[in-house]
Amino acid sequence: MAAVGKHHVIIGGGISGSQAADTLRTLDPDSRITLITLSRLPVYNRYDLPQVFRGRQDWRDFLVQPPEYYRRSRISLRRATRVANVDATRRIITLAHNEELRYDTLLVASGGRGYLPEELAEFLPLLDSFTSFEDAVTVRRRLPEGGHVIMIGGDMIGLDLARTMVETGHRVTLVAGPQTFWPHRLEAGERKQFLAVLAKMGMQVVESEAHGNIETIEPGAKGMPARRIVFGDNTDLRADSIMAFCGLVPSVEFMLGSGVDIERGLLVSRSLRTTNEAIYAAGDVCQIWDQDEKRYRFYYGWKNVRAMGELAARNIVGGDEPWSSNQDESLRVQENGSLYSPFWEYA
Repeated sequence: MAAVGKHHVIIGGGISGSQAADTLRTLDPDSRITLITLSRLPVYNRYDLPQVFRGRQDWRDFLVQPPEYYRRSRISLRRATRVANVDATRRIITLAHNEELRYDTLLVASGGRGYLPEELAEFLPLLDSFTSFEDAVTVRRRLPEGGHVIMIGGDMIGLDLARTMVETGHRVTLVAGPQTFWPHRLEAGERKQFLAVLAKMGMQVVESEAHGNIETIEPGAKGMPARRIVFGDNTDLRADSIMAFCGLVPSVEFMLGSGVDIERGLLVSRSLRTTNEAIYAAGDVCQIWDQDEKRYRFYYGWKNVRAMGELAARNIVGGDEPWSSNQDESLRVQENGSLYSPFWEYA
């Protein structure tokens, strides 16, 4: 009887989890691999979603791997599946429908969900989401040609969408606030400079603080645009859609009670191992120890996320390589006057 290999379970079907699954299959060909994702679709690149405004609306165009890849590679892809709990002592994952999965090693690559400031939480039903393929297509189809979008915050993922919408003939008003340009860390003078660049790129820029911050968001009146923002000084903005891009919050709720150390994300060593020897983390969900800065920190960007997935997989099968980021984190103005961020490099 053939020996049964280890069971590697990956929570998260994004770039990091997908890269880890592919690397694990190469390095540990006899293992069982289970990849769990909340999405109903096979693994796709969410960083590509703004491309729906350039005419790409077939879900197959966004896939990281064709559907047959998972069968051919013997990777069990569990779609539309939510993890409820992780028991690190017994090495058991409980799914939301009460099924239990045993693992030998676990990689948490669940990424992050959009952060929404508390003062905006009550207006969530009036905000359009852009976090999944289904969301992206819905927004694109609902927005009229040349339609107007108000973007609150404007992190780098949101600004990538904003520049795409401007380039495809839509109007974008950026309500700038503390999260604008996240995760870049800028000095006050730099922020003013880069906001001016966004205006030159075709966005209308409104400083929320200068108008008393957002007082309310409400449906538009009959015959008017669908949404209205009212500021504390009683000025307002109207648009066909309002979206908030205010950074990310690590998706770690199912790890609470697991015994793994958590700050904002899962705390990991430079080898991406958590405080449990069988559990690793990669991508937007983990904070990696930085020896120079003497603190745990997040590393963002498509290149970092993919590299973390590959490194975690190598260490899961016996390696002990330290994390080292080669990602440029500088925001700058290009020769043509437009903005450039390394977080916009998605290929």
